[in-house]
Amino acid sequence: MNKRERVLNALNNRPADHVPVGFWFHFAGEQAAGEANVQAHLEYYRQTDLDFLKVMSDGFFNYPLPSGISSPKDWYRLEPLDEHDPWIERQVERVAALVKAIGDERCVFYNVFAPLSYLRFGVESNGGDFQHLVADLRANPNAVLHALDAVAVSASILARRVIEEAGADGVYYCVQNGEKGLFTPEEHRQWVRPSDLYALERANRYSDNNIVHLCGWAGRENQLGLWRDYPAKAVNWAVHVDHLSLDDGRIFFGGRASLGGFETHWDANGRKGIIYDGTKDELQAYTRDVILDHGKRGLLLGGDCTIDAKLDWERIRWIVEAAREL
Repeated sequence: MNKRERVLNALNNRPADHVPVGFWFHFAGEQAAGEANVQAHLEYYRQTDLDFLKVMSDGFFNYPLPSGISSPKDWYRLEPLDEHDPWIERQVERVAALVKAIGDERCVFYNVFAPLSYLRFGVESNGGDFQHLVADLRANPNAVLHALDAVAVSASILARRVIEEAGADGVYYCVQNGEKGLFTPEEHRQWVRPSDLYALERANRYSDNNIVHLCGWAGRENQLGLWRDYPAKAVNWAVHVDHLSLDDGRIFFGGRASLGGFETHWDANGRKGIIYDGTKDELQAYTRDVILDHGKRGLLLGGDCTIDAKLDWERIRWIVEAAREL
């Protein structure tokens, strides 16, 4: 069984010879853009021999916003991007280059964020503050919802083009903004869920093999029930942040394939997880235990989220080696 067959079988809860493995991290500096980013992805995935390539969207966090948004009503000015807007076009070019280089060898998935996250990134890249955006949402919901609808259309265009034109096998759809204390379940249902699902459901029109990532960013615990029915072939959640094991998560998310198992949190205060500090024997024993506890079917090994870019790649190879022993 080749890597492509292995991953597609795992995503679709079919038998696989080995549990596929995939980890990813953010590229910075010169490697965050253009051809340098493509080559950085290729070097990492070829040296670690991972089973699939999850392409990062580094360099595209600054969602294009109109200038002069100073009051809640100004969000009515935001409209969907043209499908050939440079923000979309350059991402499609990145994916196309990587698919051309390795697409026959393994599956390729592209990172697409939920609309409220893109809006937050756009605000923050212009010197704004996410809490101010939330305040605008509470002050004038219809104006900010108009903006979220516009971003959702842009995100769905991006998903369509990276799948249909660039050749990605699917998207890795990252949802955030479900952490405890941010929105009540009713507020999330009214304000966040509609744009989340608009883009995700359209991505599902273009591929049957999309992954939804329930992001435990900055170590913040989520209200996982908000996302329990989000439609995707596989679910990747923060096992250690949200205290839901892979085995329990298989039941919680209705028997869908699970991606994860490794704690990968890192910030200015340090790094957490056996992937960072375990010996080779400890890390490989942990890998085998995860597989044996869950079972090989419907499992893809990976992180709760991105790993620290400073991690020695040899540690990834240890995990791959252990997974292929079973």
